Amino acid sequence: MNNIELSTVYLPLLDKVYKQASKTAVLEGDEATIKRGDNGEIKVAKLDMDALGDFDRKSGYTKGSTTFRWETIRYDKERSQDLRIDRLDNVEALKLPFAKLSSEFIRTKVVPETDAARIAKIAGTTGISTKAETLETGENVIAALRACTNKMDEDEVDKENRILFITPTNKGLIDDLDSYKSKDVLSKFSQIIEMPQSRMYTKIELKDGKTEFGYAKAADGNEINFLCVERSAAVVHMEQFIKYFTPDEDQDGDDNVFKYRNNNLYGHVYENKLAGVYCSYKTAE
Repeated sequence: MNNIELSTVYLPLLDKVYKQASKTAVLEGDEATIKRGDNGEIKVAKLDMDALGDFDRKSGYTKGSTTFRWETIRYDKERSQDLRIDRLDNVEALKLPFAKLSSEFIRTKVVPETDAARIAKIAGTTGISTKAETLETGENVIAALRACTNKMDEDEVDKENRILFITPTNKGLIDDLDSYKSKDVLSKFSQIIEMPQSRMYTKIELKDGKTEFGYAKAADGNEINFLCVERSAAVVHMEQFIKYFTPDEDQDGDDNVFKYRNNNLYGHVYENKLAGVYCSYKTAE
């Protein structure tokens, strides 16, 4: 098996590692909602329709319109890394040491950054519901979540597909109460995902890899308490690419070389579904 075939076989395995580890993969679009475009663009499905009008017994039905179209938007960012392991540290190419290196890279580097970038992009969308607040007790968290569900109920947001991303600390404050109030408010969400605070910021900075790598909270970013997203209100997407070169093909050394690259749509919130996103974030200190 040559290195091209190895890459073809190995990419689905890395995709599996990513999907198992990512906490925002639940928001990814499928072929019905998203498709690849050209020149760094991606197409997302947009559906809109007119409301009711009066029926006229002479002229009949009102002539409204239903619009389905593919909206073209640009990917947010391309990210990459060149990973290497010496020939003598990995005698059989793509066996345990190299496989562990690449899978750990996906799990510990790609996934946290992608989750953080998606949360920040969605939370930073103009027009969504936001509230700055400091939550110190379980009662505070319950009240904040109740305000979120009340707002979505009043805006007639679908109750069946509300996904709650919440920090473990805030979820723990609720769990410690063990009361009917906490159970009642949590029942308002179809899925509850605990997201580490390190991935929950209103704005992040992606390092360029020249002097620093990865990501960090932006200076003007805030820590997020929780983010609620109705499933159809937002879409995310990532394409991953890998190349593998043997030590004999390595022009710069004697390494097994794993070149990784991804192209990201970190988040797109549909302008007609802004009510489907609610973000509670900590007040600036």
